[in-house]
Amino acid sequence: MKKGYKLLLFLLVAGIGFGGVAEKSKVLATGGTMESIQQKKEEINQAKEEREKLKNGLSDIKKLVQQLEKSKSSLKNYVKELDGQLIDIGEKIEELKSLIAQKEQEIEETKKELEEAIAIEEKQYEEMKIRIRFMYEKGDQFYLDMLAGASSFGDMLNKAGYVEAISAYDRGKLNEYEENRMLIEVIKEQLEEEEASLQEAKAAVEQEQNNLEILIDNKNKEITAYETDIATQEQAIKEYEAYIKEQDQMIASLEKALREMEGSKRTYDGGMFKWPAPSYTRISDSFGWRHHPILNRQQFHNGVDMAAPGGSPILAAYDGTVVAAGYSGTMGNYIYLNHGSGLVTIYMHASALYVSVGQDVSKGDKIAAVGTTGRSTGNHLHFGVRLNGSYVDPMGYFN
Repeated sequence: MKKGYKLLLFLLVAGIGFGGVAEKSKVLATGGTMESIQQKKEEINQAKEEREKLKNGLSDIKKLVQQLEKSKSSLKNYVKELDGQLIDIGEKIEELKSLIAQKEQEIEETKKELEEAIAIEEKQYEEMKIRIRFMYEKGDQFYLDMLAGASSFGDMLNKAGYVEAISAYDRGKLNEYEENRMLIEVIKEQLEEEEASLQEAKAAVEQEQNNLEILIDNKNKEITAYETDIATQEQAIKEYEAYIKEQDQMIASLEKALREMEGSKRTYDGGMFKWPAPSYTRISDSFGWRHHPILNRQQFHNGVDMAAPGGSPILAAYDGTVVAAGYSGTMGNYIYLNHGSGLVTIYMHASALYVSVGQDVSKGDKIAAVGTTGRSTGNHLHFGVRLNGSYVDPMGYFN
């Protein structure tokens, strides 16, 4: 065998078998896996930033209470100021709940990615064990014999190309294995960050719920104290009557505008209503005349109070059109639905509204959330029904 031929043969054999010793010590990771790893690292950084925003975004309950102290001279202003804070915190809680649902979904997806990456790693490892066993048993002598058995220099070059292709394949497989190992580690880190963000969001919801309860408790105490104070009771009665008068005037003006609206030809077909507060625990106040427990006088209660957890859904009792959706000092957040044929329903004291004026809704649609805004001392839905301009007992419209 010629000297140059032998030298070429030696150089070729020295470079095969997982790319040689030099290649084993320096695995270069490339391709789509590395892009995935980079993306995961960016998502990890985003999760860390998100947690910081959650911590910094919590309501400062002490500051809120201090602000309320400034408006105590007027119960009306106090209630309006406090309701604004209740609404803001309620919106934060809803955003946090959405974030929790999103994080739970992301965690499930990341767990699946981790399972897939581990399955790939196990498969790669088994394939590499088979290849390593072959290399151990055959050694470089296998390639040397194959090249030495070449019938010509050209044949040797062809076989050398084949050997180099096998070597490149081995190096590629080793790179893929190392990349996948890196991906597994970064996915594990991402999973830890996502779970930490989830716990942070849950803690934030709990904190905001506590803030909400503090404000509601303060509101209840202030209203009760104002109405039970002998020095202000006469004034409280006058204000209460003024509140009711303001409420009735607002509703009357809405009904007048409704009658004057062109194209308002909706007709009520006589169907039974759906219970508008599916999470209610009890009827806390019925329709009709009752003795006001604090003002110590007879008052007409123009609807049904359904005690229910704050934030629980308020549903449209029947198909209708939203005539009004807003806020007033007595009703708090309210919705006024037209069902046609002179029949309307009113939903008061909501913590949040999900519909807007002019929107058509169907029976059972979620239109708001239970709250205690307005002249209210506890979470509940005040549900009223008016027929041709007068209040009627809502219970007559349920099965």
